[in-house]
Amino acid sequence: MIASSTLSKLKSIVGQDNFFDSPEYKLVYSYDGTPLLSQLPVAIVRPQLKEQISSIVQLANNERFAIVPRGSGSGLSGGSIPTEDSIVLLTNHWNKILEVDQRNLAAWVEPGVITAQLQAEVESLGLFYPPDPGSAAISTLGGNVAENAGGLRGLKYGVTKNYILGMEVVLPNGDVVLLGGKSVKDVAGYNLKDFLIGSEGTLGIYTKILLKLIPKPEDSSTMLVFFDRLTDAAESVSDIIASRITPAVLEFLDNTTIRCVEDYAHLKLPTAIEALLLIEVDGHPLVIKEDVDKIAVLCKKHHALEIKIAHDTEEAAKLRSARKVAFSALARVRPTTILEDVTVPRSEIVSMLDKIQFIAKKHSLQFGNFGHAGDGNLHPTCLTDERDISEIHQAEKAFDEIFTEAVLLGGAITGEHGVGLAKRQFLEKLTPSPAIEMMRQIKKVLDPNAVLNPGKIFSLKPHCEGPMPKNPEQIKKYLDAGAFT
Repeated sequence: MIASSTLSKLKSIVGQDNFFDSPEYKLVYSYDGTPLLSQLPVAIVRPQLKEQISSIVQLANNERFAIVPRGSGSGLSGGSIPTEDSIVLLTNHWNKILEVDQRNLAAWVEPGVITAQLQAEVESLGLFYPPDPGSAAISTLGGNVAENAGGLRGLKYGVTKNYILGMEVVLPNGDVVLLGGKSVKDVAGYNLKDFLIGSEGTLGIYTKILLKLIPKPEDSSTMLVFFDRLTDAAESVSDIIASRITPAVLEFLDNTTIRCVEDYAHLKLPTAIEALLLIEVDGHPLVIKEDVDKIAVLCKKHHALEIKIAHDTEEAAKLRSARKVAFSALARVRPTTILEDVTVPRSEIVSMLDKIQFIAKKHSLQFGNFGHAGDGNLHPTCLTDERDISEIHQAEKAFDEIFTEAVLLGGAITGEHGVGLAKRQFLEKLTPSPAIEMMRQIKKVLDPNAVLNPGKIFSLKPHCEGPMPKNPEQIKKYLDAGAFT
């Protein structure tokens, strides 16, 4: 337990108005966007200065408690769930866009800036920040960097790591360091900036982030394509890529997801089809027209039932919403929605979806599937009820099999959500032991006292870390999974 004297020192660092330990606050910050996992923190702090963060980290090293950094708490792998004897350190109030440098196509931001806010700001200046996670309206840029978030535009533009030029970060020993900068080229020493991207709050706490911007595309065109068969949709995706067309967006929804979206958003989608593709191309208007025509030909070749092309920005937004609301639509069906992500080579998308459907049927579960067809990142989503212990147990078995199949097909257990707590056991099961040991050694060297988000990504042996189960059945579940090893 964290001593009362330690809590008093924390209060003196951040001030009474920025220290919270009431039952209500603890409950609010005991969970994030990940279902089934929660644990109460000892306290919550809201530092106002980087020097305060540095002092908190130094105190944690001296008095041996853990710090869990947190932005919006929208993560889906348990990355911001408190661990044993931990405090939550909030950064969502650090929400200023500090500079938009139009000459160098860069922007300095604080970690609590909402992704969509930054996008709107730079687009008003004719610039573009491409990373577009599904949670862009609520997720913070600090969280995006910590998880190396992807999104709908990943096929053409890449993911968060491709747009990070630099950062100011508090290291696990309390040192504050500035990494990277506005220079286009910099190969002086190890690439520490990239090393910290995607580290899920285990190796540093961002206090400023320098983002790369690009010119805003001149125009775009959005279309929905409907298919009777999922294989036809997948073959269309393969042909589009093989034809050297790189859409900004190339997404798919399966029948379950289509029906849920239509019931939720009333977009006049056909509910008997097996799949739809959302495709968006951008760039010069003449190139767009040429690409749209080619895509239409390729989709018709693979028996597309109908192709809807938006005629204005309002209609484009409506078509795009078919994919944007997928998670919200699925979440209405059952009390608990487990949204996961796996990645496979594009050529294996149909095989992976077939595996997911077989596994769902085997365990008598309802799954909806959607995701980024262009880069092979799928989101198998289990619609369940956490109060039904038996069904949750079947869901756990199903995801174990899904992750294993993804790896067997040459893929990975996560493409954008991260490992956190939710997938730690699968990383340790499916990743070669030398690689896991290398990760442990890096953590041990940089954070010898395990003060920053310990137990996330991989277990810290022999230290005991893990979420607090909600009931006796879950205690057994986590013991069986090795979550407390």
